[in-house]
Amino acid sequence: MKPHLICHMVTSVDGRIRTRRWRPEGNNPAGLFEQLHERLGCDAWIVGRVTGQEFAKAKAYPATTQPLPRENYYVRRDAAAYGVVLDAEGKIVWGRADIGGDPIVVVLTRKVSDAHLAGLRSDGVSYVFAGEDKLDLAAALETLNRELGVKRVLLEGGGVANGAFLRAGLVDEISLVIGPIVDGAKGASSLFDSTEADAGVAAPVRAMRLDSTEVLDGGSVWLRYSLENG
Repeated sequence: MKPHLICHMVTSVDGRIRTRRWRPEGNNPAGLFEQLHERLGCDAWIVGRVTGQEFAKAKAYPATTQPLPRENYYVRRDAAAYGVVLDAEGKIVWGRADIGGDPIVVVLTRKVSDAHLAGLRSDGVSYVFAGEDKLDLAAALETLNRELGVKRVLLEGGGVANGAFLRAGLVDEISLVIGPIVDGAKGASSLFDSTEADAGVAAPVRAMRLDSTEVLDGGSVWLRYSLENG
């Protein structure tokens, strides 16, 4: 069974999600994203590899000759919420076991190295497999639901990860905060983005319904949409 998936993001008026070029400076209220994250509530939140890399604290895992089975590995099954990170090739070297108190669960393909798996175990990081050499996002969500009891997930970027879930027909709801800010330049990732290989793939969204709007302090607008996927 698939958990309910909400894509929760803050963007500029022109739909960009990288904050360093947002102007006017100071118009992105500190802590707003986290406050709304808490209001939405979840059993887990998901980010892609690039976003996940921002939380890593180490540089490399040592080599190993010990073979490890390609089986799901859990450090904890009783957390109030999990931080789930997509890392198909096993590139992130964590050096930590949690993000903000939420235990890390990495989603991998089976082609990752034994050294990477051993490193995750040494860091106290859980991992699940979803695909041989390409991530099966639907299978990953079903595993989180079946084995960790995850029923409600917040998808929180980056743009390529968001776009992959959207094109797979897995996004049930969009929670979008549009701030009184602009990017205004070429090249920044957008709310939903893709790799070059997926650039021509249309999302199977058949309908969208506006469920609520809320004007927030500072001029941001919070929109919530329900999606119907075909």
